[in-house]
Amino acid sequence: MSISELEFQAAAVEGAPEQAVEGRSQWQLTWRRLRSDKVAVTAMITIVVMVGLAIAAPAIAALVHHPPNIAYPNTGENAVGNPVGPFTNGFWLGTDDTGRDLMVRIFYGARISLFVGLVTTAVATVAGVAVGLIAGYFGGIVDAVLARFTDAVLAFPYVVLALALAVVLGPSLAVIIGVITFFSWAGISRIVRGQTLSLKEKEYIEAARSLGAGPFRIMFIDILPNLLAPVLVLATLYIPAAVVFEATLSYLGLGIQPPTASWGNILAAAQNFYQVAWWYTVFPALALLITTLAFNLLGDGIRDAMDPTTERLLAARRGRKARARSRKNAAGPDQAPADTAGSASA
Repeated sequence: MSISELEFQAAAVEGAPEQAVEGRSQWQLTWRRLRSDKVAVTAMITIVVMVGLAIAAPAIAALVHHPPNIAYPNTGENAVGNPVGPFTNGFWLGTDDTGRDLMVRIFYGARISLFVGLVTTAVATVAGVAVGLIAGYFGGIVDAVLARFTDAVLAFPYVVLALALAVVLGPSLAVIIGVITFFSWAGISRIVRGQTLSLKEKEYIEAARSLGAGPFRIMFIDILPNLLAPVLVLATLYIPAAVVFEATLSYLGLGIQPPTASWGNILAAAQNFYQVAWWYTVFPALALLITTLAFNLLGDGIRDAMDPTTERLLAARRGRKARARSRKNAAGPDQAPADTAGSASA
């Protein structure tokens, strides 16, 4: 390459328009990694579909003309009084023990289960983050009292408390939300406290103190944004736990009471019909399984996406795929003549 060509390239580079280097935030990188996780994307789509079906439950009931609490003894039961099977007499998933549409009741039960899971997780997350921040930042006697109270909540047998409250106050949705929330915040609080104890010793926190920032400003402006990643992962994993807890209490007769539909009380009523009406047990259990599994897989995907080492793993995987494609493309032209020569000799 001559000197004139080098001068020409240098002049072209100097005359080129400047392009700003666009950085990516932690959330942008997390979303990019999450989109490349097929399992997490599938779980997200499943959750969206389940939420959509729960919201559209009244519309579905109007479409099939089967309200959730109306029994159809003539068309919803056979000659011996047992539930009819799927796709019989207009019942897509069959009926329950009283001749009600099982599909409609499952979708209405999803409204209760998802509402309990989301509300209890939201309240428990707010309470757990607040208690953990206060305990971890102030330390001393405040930390000792709150930490011991958190340990007592984690050690308390929650089923015993649920039984006692159901006997004293009566089974209701409010009792379920209160019990699940009370036993959910403690785990989040312990994680937040440990992270706060580590973050409050960082240099930027010392700089904020030296500039006169107050404790609550430091906790909620400087420390809290750095806690969102683990808190989000925990909240995603707490939702299925709350859904299962609600179903368990309703199954035991301590939660949602009939005729209001809940996955737990549907399964409780189906336990006497599993030999003659398999759909009565399988479909509600399948809805519960799919929902909890989707939330757990999504939580695992979010946790992996927020891990910086995931980017290197994804880059290595893409590199292996690119090398495999290049080897396949390079071997293609050489393989074709060999195949042609072999066929000619034959």
